[in-house]
Amino acid sequence: MVGFCGFMGYFYNLKKLPFVYQFFIKPILFLFPPEKAHRLTLFFLKIALALPLVRHFFKSLYSINDERLKRKVFGLTFENPVGLAAGFDKDGKHFKAMTALGFGFIEIGTVTPKPQSGNPKPRLFRLPKDGALINRMGFNNEGVEALVERLKKGRPQRVILGANIGKNKDTPNDRASEDYAICFEALFPYVDYFVVNVSSPNTPNLRDLQEKEPLTRLLSHLQKLNRPKKQPKPILLKIAPDLNNEQLVDILEIVASTQIAGIIATNTSIARDNLTTNQKKIKNIGAGGLSGTPLSRRSTEVIRFLNTASAGKVTVIGVGGIGSTADAMEKLKAGASLIQIYTGLIYEGPSLVKAINRTLLEQI
Repeated sequence: MVGFCGFMGYFYNLKKLPFVYQFFIKPILFLFPPEKAHRLTLFFLKIALALPLVRHFFKSLYSINDERLKRKVFGLTFENPVGLAAGFDKDGKHFKAMTALGFGFIEIGTVTPKPQSGNPKPRLFRLPKDGALINRMGFNNEGVEALVERLKKGRPQRVILGANIGKNKDTPNDRASEDYAICFEALFPYVDYFVVNVSSPNTPNLRDLQEKEPLTRLLSHLQKLNRPKKQPKPILLKIAPDLNNEQLVDILEIVASTQIAGIIATNTSIARDNLTTNQKKIKNIGAGGLSGTPLSRRSTEVIRFLNTASAGKVTVIGVGGIGSTADAMEKLKAGASLIQIYTGLIYEGPSLVKAINRTLLEQI
Protein backbone atom coordinates (compact mmCIF):
# COMPACT_ATOMS: atom_id res chain seq x y z
CA MET A 1 0.00 0.00 0.00
CA VAL A 2 2.73 2.46 0.95
CA GLY A 3 4.60 1.75 -2.29
CA PHE A 4 1.47 2.24 -4.37
CA CYS A 5 0.57 5.50 -2.65
CA GLY A 6 4.13 6.73 -2.95
CA PHE A 7 4.15 6.03 -6.68
CA MET A 8 0.80 7.74 -7.21
CA GLY A 9 1.82 10.63 -4.99
CA TYR A 10 4.91 11.10 -7.17
CA PHE A 11 2.83 11.03 -10.34
CA TYR A 12 0.20 13.41 -9.01
CA ASN A 13 2.51 15.84 -7.29
CA LEU A 14 1.40 19.25 -6.07
CA LYS A 15 2.21 20.91 -9.39
CA LYS A 16 0.20 18.36 -11.37
CA LEU A 17 -2.83 18.20 -9.06
CA PRO A 18 -4.32 21.56 -10.14
CA PHE A 19 -3.77 20.58 -13.78
CA VAL A 20 -5.68 17.32 -13.35
CA TYR A 21 -8.61 19.12 -11.71
CA GLN A 22 -8.70 22.11 -14.06
CA PHE A 23 -8.41 20.24 -17.33
CA PHE A 24 -10.07 16.90 -16.61
CA ILE A 25 -12.34 16.85 -13.56
CA LYS A 26 -13.80 20.36 -13.52
CA PRO A 27 -14.83 20.42 -17.22
CA ILE A 28 -16.80 17.21 -16.67
CA LEU A 29 -18.46 18.50 -13.50
CA PHE A 30 -19.33 21.80 -15.16
CA LEU A 31 -21.32 19.92 -17.83
CA PHE A 32 -23.94 19.31 -15.13
CA PRO A 33 -26.16 21.84 -13.34
CA PRO A 34 -24.32 23.07 -10.20
CA GLU A 35 -26.48 21.32 -7.62
CA LYS A 36 -26.35 18.01 -9.49
CA ALA A 37 -22.57 18.33 -9.93
CA HIS A 38 -22.28 18.89 -6.19
CA ARG A 39 -24.26 15.74 -5.43
CA LEU A 40 -22.24 13.70 -7.94
CA THR A 41 -18.95 14.92 -6.46
CA LEU A 42 -19.97 13.97 -2.95
CA PHE A 43 -21.36 10.61 -4.09
CA PHE A 44 -18.15 9.57 -5.85
CA LEU A 45 -15.99 10.86 -3.02
CA LYS A 46 -17.98 8.85 -0.50
CA ILE A 47 -17.76 5.68 -2.61
CA ALA A 48 -14.06 6.08 -3.39
CA LEU A 49 -12.97 7.02 0.11
CA ALA A 50 -14.82 4.10 1.64
CA LEU A 51 -11.92 1.99 0.31
CA PRO A 52 -8.96 2.10 2.73
CA LEU A 53 -6.38 2.06 -0.07
CA VAL A 54 -7.97 5.01 -1.86
CA ARG A 55 -8.48 6.90 1.39
CA HIS A 56 -4.82 6.44 2.30
CA PHE A 57 -3.83 7.60 -1.17
CA PHE A 58 -5.97 10.75 -0.92
CA LYS A 59 -4.53 11.56 2.50
CA SER A 60 -0.99 11.17 1.20
CA LEU A 61 -1.93 13.40 -1.73
CA TYR A 62 -3.65 16.28 0.03
CA SER A 63 -2.69 16.28 3.70
CA ILE A 64 0.34 17.88 5.30
CA ASN A 65 1.06 16.71 8.83
CA ASP A 66 3.34 19.26 10.42
CA GLU A 67 3.32 20.51 14.00
CA ARG A 68 4.05 24.03 12.75
CA LEU A 69 0.64 24.21 11.09
CA LYS A 70 -1.27 23.59 14.31
CA ARG A 71 -3.31 26.45 15.73
CA LYS A 72 -4.86 26.75 19.18
CA VAL A 73 -7.95 28.91 18.88
CA PHE A 74 -10.73 29.42 21.44
CA GLY A 75 -9.39 26.47 23.42
CA LEU A 76 -9.35 24.00 20.52
CA THR A 77 -6.31 22.61 18.70
CA PHE A 78 -6.62 22.67 14.92
CA GLU A 79 -4.28 20.47 12.85
CA ASN A 80 -4.02 23.31 10.35
CA PRO A 81 -5.85 26.63 9.86
CA VAL A 82 -7.73 25.75 6.64
CA GLY A 83 -11.33 24.66 7.09
CA LEU A 84 -14.30 23.68 4.96
CA ALA A 85 -17.05 26.29 5.22
CA ALA A 86 -20.66 25.51 6.04
CA GLY A 87 -23.00 24.73 3.17
CA PHE A 88 -20.84 22.11 1.48
CA ASP A 89 -22.02 19.30 3.77
CA LYS A 90 -25.32 20.49 5.16
CA ASP A 91 -26.47 17.16 6.59
CA GLY A 92 -23.18 15.75 7.84
CA LYS A 93 -23.21 12.92 5.30
CA HIS A 94 -19.76 13.50 3.88
CA PHE A 95 -17.50 15.07 6.50
CA LYS A 96 -15.67 11.77 7.05
CA ALA A 97 -14.72 11.69 3.38
CA MET A 98 -13.76 15.37 3.35
CA THR A 99 -11.23 14.85 6.14
CA ALA A 100 -9.08 13.01 3.59
CA LEU A 101 -8.65 16.24 1.61
CA GLY A 102 -6.38 17.93 4.13
CA PHE A 103 -8.78 20.21 6.00
CA GLY A 104 -7.92 21.16 9.57
CA PHE A 105 -11.59 21.58 10.46
CA ILE A 106 -15.00 21.03 8.90
CA GLU A 107 -18.21 22.93 9.49
CA ILE A 108 -21.47 21.10 8.79
CA GLY A 109 -24.88 22.69 8.30
CA THR A 110 -26.69 25.00 8.22
CA VAL A 111 -29.05 22.70 10.12
CA THR A 112 -32.52 23.60 11.42
CA PRO A 113 -34.75 21.90 14.00
CA LYS A 114 -37.22 20.52 11.45
CA PRO A 115 -36.41 19.20 7.98
CA GLN A 116 -37.09 21.62 5.14
CA SER A 117 -36.73 21.35 1.39
CA GLY A 118 -35.39 24.84 0.83
CA ASN A 119 -36.23 27.14 -2.05
CA PRO A 120 -37.46 25.94 -5.46
CA LYS A 121 -34.88 24.78 -8.00
CA PRO A 122 -32.83 26.00 -9.77
CA ARG A 123 -31.25 27.70 -6.76
CA LEU A 124 -27.50 27.41 -7.37
CA PHE A 125 -25.77 29.19 -10.25
CA ARG A 126 -22.20 29.43 -11.54
CA LEU A 127 -20.56 32.67 -12.70
CA PRO A 128 -17.36 31.22 -14.23
CA LYS A 129 -16.10 34.57 -15.55
CA ASP A 130 -16.09 35.86 -11.98
CA GLY A 131 -15.06 32.67 -10.19
CA ALA A 132 -18.29 32.99 -8.25
CA LEU A 133 -21.55 31.31 -7.28
CA ILE A 134 -25.00 32.66 -6.53
CA ASN A 135 -27.14 30.50 -4.29
CA ARG A 136 -30.58 30.76 -2.77
CA MET A 137 -30.68 27.29 -1.26
CA GLY A 138 -32.80 28.34 1.72
CA PHE A 139 -31.39 26.15 4.52
CA ASN A 140 -32.38 22.90 2.79
CA ASN A 141 -31.56 20.08 5.22
CA GLU A 142 -32.96 16.92 6.79
CA GLY A 143 -33.29 18.42 10.24
CA VAL A 144 -31.24 18.23 13.41
CA GLU A 145 -32.51 14.79 14.53
CA ALA A 146 -31.24 13.15 11.33
CA LEU A 147 -27.87 14.87 11.76
CA VAL A 148 -27.59 13.71 15.36
CA GLU A 149 -28.24 10.10 14.31
CA ARG A 150 -25.33 10.30 11.85
CA LEU A 151 -22.99 11.86 14.39
CA LYS A 152 -23.82 9.13 16.90
CA LYS A 153 -22.11 6.68 14.55
CA GLY A 154 -18.77 8.33 15.20
CA ARG A 155 -16.45 10.86 13.65
CA PRO A 156 -12.77 11.02 12.65
CA GLN A 157 -10.29 11.91 15.33
CA ARG A 158 -8.04 14.98 15.20
CA VAL A 159 -10.33 16.97 12.91
CA ILE A 160 -12.33 19.73 14.57
CA LEU A 161 -16.05 19.61 13.71
CA GLY A 162 -18.30 22.66 13.89
CA ALA A 163 -22.09 22.94 13.56
CA ASN A 164 -23.70 25.87 11.77
CA ILE A 165 -27.22 26.32 13.16
CA GLY A 166 -30.24 28.25 11.93
CA LYS A 167 -33.98 28.64 12.25
CA ASN A 168 -36.75 27.13 10.17
CA LYS A 169 -38.33 29.36 7.55
CA ASP A 170 -41.76 29.23 9.20
CA THR A 171 -40.44 30.18 12.65
CA PRO A 172 -41.10 33.89 13.34
CA ASN A 173 -38.11 35.96 14.40
CA ASP A 174 -39.53 36.57 17.86
CA ARG A 175 -39.29 32.81 18.46
CA ALA A 176 -35.98 32.28 16.66
CA SER A 177 -34.11 31.66 19.92
CA GLU A 178 -36.14 28.50 20.43
CA ASP A 179 -34.97 27.04 17.11
CA TYR A 180 -31.31 27.85 17.74
CA ALA A 181 -31.60 26.40 21.24
CA ILE A 182 -33.07 23.13 19.93
CA CYS A 183 -30.14 22.68 17.54
CA PHE A 184 -27.62 23.70 20.18
CA GLU A 185 -28.85 21.22 22.79
CA ALA A 186 -29.25 18.35 20.33
CA LEU A 187 -25.78 18.73 18.80
CA PHE A 188 -23.87 19.70 21.93
CA PRO A 189 -22.42 16.22 22.68
CA TYR A 190 -21.21 15.69 19.11
CA VAL A 191 -19.48 18.83 17.83
CA ASP A 192 -16.59 21.02 18.95
CA TYR A 193 -18.01 24.48 18.26
CA PHE A 194 -21.19 26.22 17.11
CA VAL A 195 -21.85 28.93 14.54
CA VAL A 196 -25.00 31.04 14.78
CA ASN A 197 -26.14 31.82 11.24
CA VAL A 198 -28.29 34.95 11.10
CA SER A 199 -26.68 36.29 7.94
CA SER A 200 -27.94 34.11 5.10
CA PRO A 201 -29.93 36.21 2.61
CA ASN A 202 -32.05 33.23 1.56
CA THR A 203 -34.41 32.89 4.52
CA PRO A 204 -36.97 35.73 4.67
CA ASN A 205 -36.22 38.30 7.39
CA LEU A 206 -33.37 36.23 8.85
CA ARG A 207 -30.88 39.09 8.52
CA ASP A 208 -33.12 41.23 10.74
CA LEU A 209 -31.72 39.12 13.58
CA GLN A 210 -28.36 40.86 13.05
CA GLU A 211 -29.84 44.00 14.62
CA LYS A 212 -28.44 44.76 18.05
CA GLU A 213 -31.41 43.97 20.30
CA PRO A 214 -32.58 40.64 18.79
CA LEU A 215 -29.01 39.43 18.27
CA THR A 216 -28.02 40.20 21.85
CA ARG A 217 -31.10 38.37 23.06
CA LEU A 218 -30.39 35.33 20.87
CA LEU A 219 -26.72 35.00 21.79
CA SER A 220 -27.41 35.63 25.48
CA HIS A 221 -29.99 32.84 25.45
CA LEU A 222 -27.51 30.39 23.93
CA GLN A 223 -24.82 31.39 26.39
CA LYS A 224 -27.28 30.88 29.21
CA LEU A 225 -27.60 27.28 28.01
CA ASN A 226 -23.89 26.94 27.36
CA ARG A 227 -22.28 28.25 30.55
CA PRO A 228 -23.70 25.68 33.01
CA LYS A 229 -22.35 22.80 30.90
CA LYS A 230 -19.43 20.88 32.34
CA GLN A 231 -17.34 21.91 29.32
CA PRO A 232 -18.98 24.84 27.48
CA LYS A 233 -18.49 24.94 23.71
CA PRO A 234 -17.26 27.94 21.70
CA ILE A 235 -20.12 29.83 20.06
CA LEU A 236 -19.34 32.01 17.04
CA LEU A 237 -21.44 34.42 15.03
CA LYS A 238 -21.44 34.42 11.22
CA ILE A 239 -22.01 37.87 9.79
CA ALA A 240 -22.84 39.30 6.36
CA PRO A 241 -20.32 41.26 4.28
CA ASP A 242 -23.01 43.88 3.65
CA LEU A 243 -22.86 45.37 7.17
CA ASN A 244 -21.48 48.91 7.43
CA ASN A 245 -18.84 49.99 9.94
CA GLU A 246 -21.42 51.25 12.43
CA GLN A 247 -23.14 47.87 12.37
CA LEU A 248 -19.79 46.10 12.73
CA VAL A 249 -19.09 48.16 15.86
CA ASP A 250 -22.47 47.01 17.20
CA ILE A 251 -21.45 43.41 16.44
CA LEU A 252 -18.23 43.85 18.43
CA GLU A 253 -20.18 45.29 21.36
CA ILE A 254 -22.54 42.31 21.25
CA VAL A 255 -19.63 39.87 21.16
CA ALA A 256 -18.12 41.60 24.19
CA SER A 257 -21.37 41.71 26.16
CA THR A 258 -22.38 38.11 25.46
CA GLN A 259 -18.79 36.81 25.64
CA ILE A 260 -19.15 34.48 22.66
CA ALA A 261 -15.93 33.02 21.26
CA GLY A 262 -15.66 34.95 18.00
CA ILE A 263 -16.92 35.90 14.56
CA ILE A 264 -16.95 34.25 11.15
CA ALA A 265 -16.53 36.92 8.47
CA THR A 266 -18.20 36.67 6.08
CA ASN A 267 -21.29 34.99 4.66
CA THR A 268 -22.54 35.54 1.10
CA SER A 269 -23.49 38.99 -0.23
CA ILE A 270 -26.61 40.45 -1.79
CA ALA A 271 -24.43 42.96 -3.68
CA ARG A 272 -23.71 42.51 -7.39
CA ASP A 273 -20.94 45.11 -7.80
CA ASN A 274 -18.12 44.86 -10.37
CA LEU A 275 -19.16 41.53 -11.90
CA THR A 276 -17.91 40.75 -15.40
CA THR A 277 -20.71 38.27 -16.07
CA ASN A 278 -23.36 39.59 -18.47
CA GLN A 279 -25.84 41.73 -16.53
CA LYS A 280 -28.78 40.13 -18.30
CA LYS A 281 -27.68 36.74 -16.95
CA ILE A 282 -27.31 38.22 -13.45
CA LYS A 283 -30.80 39.69 -13.66
CA ASN A 284 -32.27 36.39 -14.90
CA ILE A 285 -30.69 34.52 -11.97
CA GLY A 286 -32.39 36.85 -9.53
CA ALA A 287 -32.07 36.79 -5.75
CA GLY A 288 -29.44 34.90 -3.81
CA GLY A 289 -26.15 35.18 -1.99
CA LEU A 290 -23.00 35.84 -3.99
CA SER A 291 -19.83 33.95 -3.03
CA GLY A 292 -16.37 33.53 -4.51
CA THR A 293 -13.74 35.89 -5.91
CA PRO A 294 -15.93 39.05 -5.98
CA LEU A 295 -16.23 38.83 -2.17
CA SER A 296 -12.51 38.61 -1.50
CA ARG A 297 -11.79 42.30 -1.00
CA ARG A 298 -14.89 43.08 1.06
CA SER A 299 -14.54 40.09 3.38
CA THR A 300 -10.90 41.01 3.99
CA GLU A 301 -11.94 44.61 4.74
CA VAL A 302 -14.43 43.33 7.32
CA ILE A 303 -11.79 41.08 8.92
CA ARG A 304 -9.31 43.95 9.09
CA PHE A 305 -11.90 46.32 10.57
CA LEU A 306 -12.96 43.83 13.24
CA ASN A 307 -9.35 43.10 14.15
CA THR A 308 -8.37 46.77 14.33
CA ALA A 309 -11.50 47.97 16.13
CA SER A 310 -11.17 45.25 18.76
CA ALA A 311 -7.39 45.69 19.09
CA GLY A 312 -7.04 42.03 18.14
CA LYS A 313 -9.15 40.86 21.08
CA VAL A 314 -11.90 39.23 19.01
CA THR A 315 -11.15 35.94 17.27
CA VAL A 316 -12.11 35.99 13.59
CA ILE A 317 -12.41 33.14 11.11
CA GLY A 318 -11.99 34.51 7.59
CA VAL A 319 -14.08 33.24 4.70
CA GLY A 320 -15.16 34.71 1.39
CA GLY A 321 -13.37 34.74 -1.94
CA ILE A 322 -10.38 32.54 -1.08
CA GLY A 323 -9.39 31.11 -4.45
CA SER A 324 -5.61 31.20 -4.15
CA THR A 325 -2.80 31.06 -1.62
CA ALA A 326 -2.47 34.85 -1.94
CA ASP A 327 -6.13 35.31 -0.94
CA ALA A 328 -5.59 33.08 2.09
CA MET A 329 -2.45 34.92 3.21
CA GLU A 330 -4.23 38.25 2.82
CA LYS A 331 -6.99 37.22 5.21
CA LEU A 332 -4.55 35.82 7.76
CA LYS A 333 -2.50 39.03 7.61
CA ALA A 334 -5.70 41.06 8.04
CA GLY A 335 -6.25 39.35 11.39
CA ALA A 336 -8.01 36.04 10.76
CA SER A 337 -6.89 33.25 13.08
CA LEU A 338 -8.32 30.57 10.80
CA ILE A 339 -9.79 30.53 7.29
CA GLN A 340 -12.47 28.57 5.44
CA ILE A 341 -13.08 27.82 1.78
CA TYR A 342 -16.05 26.63 -0.27
CA THR A 343 -16.44 28.33 -3.67
CA GLY A 344 -12.66 28.24 -4.14
CA LEU A 345 -12.86 24.47 -3.76
CA ILE A 346 -15.36 24.33 -6.65
CA TYR A 347 -13.19 26.39 -8.99
CA GLU A 348 -9.68 25.37 -7.92
CA GLY A 349 -10.08 21.85 -6.56
CA PRO A 350 -8.90 20.26 -3.31
CA SER A 351 -5.23 20.93 -4.06
CA LEU A 352 -5.95 24.50 -2.90
CA VAL A 353 -5.98 23.28 0.73
CA LYS A 354 -2.53 21.73 0.42
CA ALA A 355 -1.16 24.74 -1.47
CA ILE A 356 -2.25 27.12 1.30
CA ASN A 357 -0.74 24.95 4.03
CA ARG A 358 2.50 24.54 2.08
CA THR A 359 2.74 28.31 1.61
CA LEU A 360 2.24 28.80 5.34
CA LEU A 361 5.15 26.44 6.05
CA GLU A 362 7.36 28.27 3.57
CA GLN A 363 6.69 31.53 5.40
CA ILE A 364 7.58 30.20 8.85
